[in-house]
Amino acid sequence: MKHWLGAHVSIAGGLPKAFARAEDVGCRAMQIFTKNANRWKARPISVDEARAFQLAWAESSIGPVLAHNSYLINLASPKNSLWIKSKEALIDEIRRCDLLGISMLVIHPGAHLGTGERPGLDRIRRALDEILHETPDTVQLLLENTAGQGSCLGAEFAHLAALMEGYDPKRLGVCLDTCHAQAAGYELSHEAGYASTLAEFDSLIGVKHIKAFHVNDSLKSCGSRIDRHTHIGQGTIGTAGFAILMNDLQFIDRPMILETPKGEAEHMDRVNLKLLNALADR
Repeated sequence: MKHWLGAHVSIAGGLPKAFARAEDVGCRAMQIFTKNANRWKARPISVDEARAFQLAWAESSIGPVLAHNSYLINLASPKNSLWIKSKEALIDEIRRCDLLGISMLVIHPGAHLGTGERPGLDRIRRALDEILHETPDTVQLLLENTAGQGSCLGAEFAHLAALMEGYDPKRLGVCLDTCHAQAAGYELSHEAGYASTLAEFDSLIGVKHIKAFHVNDSLKSCGSRIDRHTHIGQGTIGTAGFAILMNDLQFIDRPMILETPKGEAEHMDRVNLKLLNALADR
């Protein structure tokens, strides 16, 4: 089985250069930031740069490309100025994806900062109402489940279900992060846990709405609610857990993206991708 396996790739030197980096480590898919993830503002993408990106994509062996939103965005913020700034920033990121031809943008739901889950989820939905109305429908937002650290929402599948309810599934889907799920208490290291986790997801949301995966092992134990990514097979999910995922045929067409430590010259991306491919061949 050939999966759409890949990694998060640097855009240093220009967006089009990401494709060569992805191919160099053995990716078939990739994820990028379309701008510096730790800054609010970004230089606009020119028509020429967008064309160069699309040409590099067409000439590469890379299939699906995902983008990830800025770490600064918090749609659940109780501080109105930050909430507004976050909405505007996400609208800009969606438009950047549209220019580049990227159809999936992974977003963190947000953190309620002590004001409570329900008010936080309500703020996210109010933001999504405006954002989806003001942006092109060529880009689907993928809500990423979280480990539940601090006041981050999205650790429970019920949170994601509440956020997605009533929206066009063409505009909202899910990116399932394996490390985050494990840390949040959804066991993925053995068959029974994997089956139970997917059964709960399916009953609340529907597994068809999982449009991508972040494939990361978890350094911390199941239910720890501590978000620490580690290399495939070196955490509490282990090779047994990833072998189950890699041989689940219902996800054969979903992009699976590494966000693990890269090591010198991205060596560990090569190692992790090679191991995942080997597990798929079992």
